[in-house]
Amino acid sequence: MVLDEPKDNDAQVEIEGLTYLIDKGLSERAGTVKVDFVDNGWQQGFTLASEKPLSSGPMTCGDGSCSC
Repeated sequence: MVLDEPKDNDAQVEIEGLTYLIDKGLSERAGTVKVDFVDNGWQQGFTLASEKPLSSGPMTCGDGSCSC
């Protein structure tokens, strides 16, 4: 998950005034993607979950990095 400028191969989705970009090919493979923020004390950051998971678990992103 990064801040980026739109590219020709990006799909744009606007939700509650925020614009999200996702590569069109990845969007087709992943389906609907849910972005959430978790803060449970020892773990804090964004989570990404897709309708069609591409890995064995959710990705957790914080401090500019993502892990699966």
